[in-house]
Amino acid sequence: MRKARSCCLILFLGAILLLSTAVPGAEASLLNPQTAALLIGADISWVPQQEAEGRRFFVDGVEKDILTILWENGFNLVRLRLFNNPTATNGYSSKGYCGLASTLTMAKRVQQAGMKFLLDFHYSDTWADPAHQIKPAAWRELGFEALTNAVFHYTRDTLSEFARQGLTPDIVQVGNEVSNGLLWPEGKSDNFDQLAALLRAGISGVRTGAPSAKVMIHLAWGGQNEKSRWYLDRILQRGVEFDILGQSYYPRWHGTLQDLKANLNDLAQRYRQSIMVVEYSTPDQREIHDIVRVLPGGKGNGTCIWEPTHPGHGNLFDRNGHALPALKEYPSVKSAL
Repeated sequence: MRKARSCCLILFLGAILLLSTAVPGAEASLLNPQTAALLIGADISWVPQQEAEGRRFFVDGVEKDILTILWENGFNLVRLRLFNNPTATNGYSSKGYCGLASTLTMAKRVQQAGMKFLLDFHYSDTWADPAHQIKPAAWRELGFEALTNAVFHYTRDTLSEFARQGLTPDIVQVGNEVSNGLLWPEGKSDNFDQLAALLRAGISGVRTGAPSAKVMIHLAWGGQNEKSRWYLDRILQRGVEFDILGQSYYPRWHGTLQDLKANLNDLAQRYRQSIMVVEYSTPDQREIHDIVRVLPGGKGNGTCIWEPTHPGHGNLFDRNGHALPALKEYPSVKSAL
């Protein structure tokens, strides 16, 4: 009798696991993808602007909402970038795209689609990346202490507004591709004490404004192990505590898939944080998923393709918004877990 009960229990648990890994959009653990669905994400921050300009999206000739298309093809996470004031002089968008109001509206659509939400703070009025970390215009004259306080209050207050509207993100990036620092010149990586202070201020803002969210630090060194370790050792020594290490992987800058695999495997064994390839744009999406899925210790958190609705980047839709064959690979990635 005891043996029969044990068999029934095993079958029951197996059924639960099968449901959680085979159904697009199923609930996913943010830290243990070996027992739940891997996070399969897409940064679609351009979509509001594309739609306003008349862009529509199709699968097999049938028009559908982009979030429905992603959901039906195995995606369970959407990443949205956020600029401090995109309408500022030299800002990202005179129409306010990727500002707070626009991002709140898009986050509501993500929630209604039943998908998880990753919010990417750029801490700039325009693009922030390894070559550009321009302070918001409103912060340019601040001294370092005041700048650190501004990072905390802006992060906290922004996330409090998301929470007030019932849109708390599941993951929050404190900075975008901060390999060379953020909020230059004060936060450049040639001054790790100040860089770490700014990161800690942002993290404190997340912990206060969105206590349930996981905190991500995002580097752009998917295939660079020595650089990744150099950076991580220094911020960890300075009390920067976070939950997920995000990496970008673009072969042009970050090497081969073997470089990516070697780096992520080493980082998974060396540090406690889980790992996510949070930006990539390459036809090798299946290989990237496979690398992340089997990282040591179940540390692989998931992947996020960058702007797949843009024909020059994601390789999933053509110039007329029609889905390409590569989109259909995503369900098989998920069900293989």
